[in-house]
Amino acid sequence: MLTVEQTDFYEQNGYLMVEDVITKDELNKLQEITYDFIESSRQVTENDDVFDLDEGHSAETPRLTRIKLPHKQDKYFDEILKNSGVTEVLRDLLGDHATLLTSKLNTKAPGGGMAVEWHQDWAFYPHTNDSLLAFGLMLEDVNLENGPLQVIPGSHKGPVLSHHHDGIFCGAINPDDPNFQREKIVTLTGKAGSMTVHHARTLHGSAPNQSDRPRLILFYEIAKADAWPILGATSYYHGLGQSKFWDDLQDRTIIGEPCVEPRVENVPVRMPLPPAKDASSIFKTQKSGGAKSAFM
Repeated sequence: MLTVEQTDFYEQNGYLMVEDVITKDELNKLQEITYDFIESSRQVTENDDVFDLDEGHSAETPRLTRIKLPHKQDKYFDEILKNSGVTEVLRDLLGDHATLLTSKLNTKAPGGGMAVEWHQDWAFYPHTNDSLLAFGLMLEDVNLENGPLQVIPGSHKGPVLSHHHDGIFCGAINPDDPNFQREKIVTLTGKAGSMTVHHARTLHGSAPNQSDRPRLILFYEIAKADAWPILGATSYYHGLGQSKFWDDLQDRTIIGEPCVEPRVENVPVRMPLPPAKDASSIFKTQKSGGAKSAFM
């Protein structure tokens, strides 16, 4: 699906935008399911296994930061990952064997929905090699006002910056770090049905949503099958035990088959420990860990 120019661009810059990666019918169905979830959140008063609530959430005005693990909440979120244009993009970038790490549907609420402070995904879940990426499937148009993803090109080839504050893993870099090169920031806006991709070591973040509509982006984090986790900061599968982990791995296999011979490379690793007081989501990790905001 991708051209040689697109794969070369991703390799060099650590990010990519792919337009019209899913069909109109697929997009419509994803939108319908998502808005049904938002509607059902009206009855929820505190965070649970499905919803992360934003400040000001109420039955009258539902405000969410995230729908957790959407691929486990509705089978269509899993289907779109394994049998669509998305799958072909992953095949072009990761090869014939790839595994899902986690998913989330970020529903950044209008009128100030939470920022995601600058970070590298790699800091949350170091692996035996860094053939990992995340992609965001835009379910509505994303513009400058509603908190689009921002990246720093080429940062995936640089150092893994500290994501600790006062010795605690806070899930964000210090914006005063001299290796945080603001002048290189690229903002990724696009039409519904488009897909952003970024390497696990690419520095990225997103500002609060200042528009009057939610920013709906379906995120999946993916590894080449021979990249095995050393630790995942909040990954549910680390608590499953050997047999259940193996069963779950079959479900998380997107392309090809699981690999039991990890490829081990000399990659920089700093463990996401000790954890923040509340590590239930990236938002809570950054807040309770004392991360300094780059968006003030």
